[in-house]
Amino acid sequence: MISGQLTSVSMVFEREMDGIANSMQKKAAELERLAEVLVTGEQLRLRLHEAKVIKDRRHHLRTYPNCFVGKELIDWLIEHKEASERETAIKIMQKLLDQSIIHHVCDEHREFKDMKLLYRFRKDDGTFPLDNEAKVFMRGQRIYEKLMNTENSIIQSREEEGGNFERTVVASEFIDWLLQEGEMATREEAEQLGRRLLEHGIIQHVTNKHHFVDGPLLFQFRMNFRRRRRLMELLHERGRGIPESHDSPFCLRKQNSDGGNTSFLSVLKRHVSPEELQTPGGPFLKKTFTIVGDAVGWGFVVRGSKPCHIQAVDPGGPAAAAGMKVCQFVVSVNGLNVLAQDYRTVSNLILTGPRTIVMEVMAEM
Repeated sequence: MISGQLTSVSMVFEREMDGIANSMQKKAAELERLAEVLVTGEQLRLRLHEAKVIKDRRHHLRTYPNCFVGKELIDWLIEHKEASERETAIKIMQKLLDQSIIHHVCDEHREFKDMKLLYRFRKDDGTFPLDNEAKVFMRGQRIYEKLMNTENSIIQSREEEGGNFERTVVASEFIDWLLQEGEMATREEAEQLGRRLLEHGIIQHVTNKHHFVDGPLLFQFRMNFRRRRRLMELLHERGRGIPESHDSPFCLRKQNSDGGNTSFLSVLKRHVSPEELQTPGGPFLKKTFTIVGDAVGWGFVVRGSKPCHIQAVDPGGPAAAAGMKVCQFVVSVNGLNVLAQDYRTVSNLILTGPRTIVMEVMAEM
């Protein structure tokens, strides 16, 4: 009787813990999507300052500092291929306005207009709303940049349970660093900061099995703050069609270093169908590479079937120079769709074709 009651209590406890974990994952995913918008907006702001699109503007005998003109910005987005037409460019800027990243200088317009109206980034005039989520995000971004700029940084690529993970820190080393840099006063406070970063989707345990604790566990920055965001990503929110914790179909295996270059093999953990690859709003993004072969070849290996994937890339070869990486599915070769072909067919198509090949791939976002 007692054993049965304990089993029942244990099952209830497990369900409650699963519910809490799922709730935390959903919250982290929502905050991660918001953080992506903030990072994308900040990268755009810095580019516009560098291009002198943002500058002091005079209107009706008054000077408005650090402004841009709506119409001029739309022109700039199209010129720099951030949008193919004006309607799309307007939608991108409306997204930033809706998230309070930009605003009309007098807050008279709630819609972004392709007109000679003055707008400003809220970060440039100190009106950016700093709620708790934004504060934690900005703290995480600042810590990430500080870690990346530190000589012999503790943030590194590491292996765990057969997989290779980028941008990782060991929890106890991270806490040591926070104390050493004066970011936190005590280990308890540093551990609490780690927990906040995890709950807000900035870091996660590499296998998503543990909360943040002061110990030897390995945690990963979920966001690469330095990755160059395309503004079109703002119009393709990943949350609706993708599970909050997207399970990558790949894991990595380290190869022997050759001449100081370390390379990796991609190993497919689960099959991905052509339909899953091309699902609108899914976690895969199409990329195109033009690769000019040399005397040795093109410098990459394909494996698998329907679709096949890039298993290995020679770090010093033509494919790497063109930007190709492992963990990418092959969509087409020189305009021929190969999603339904195996690697032998694709390899033969490449070997018997011209020296210059144009390849379309689907890469994880």
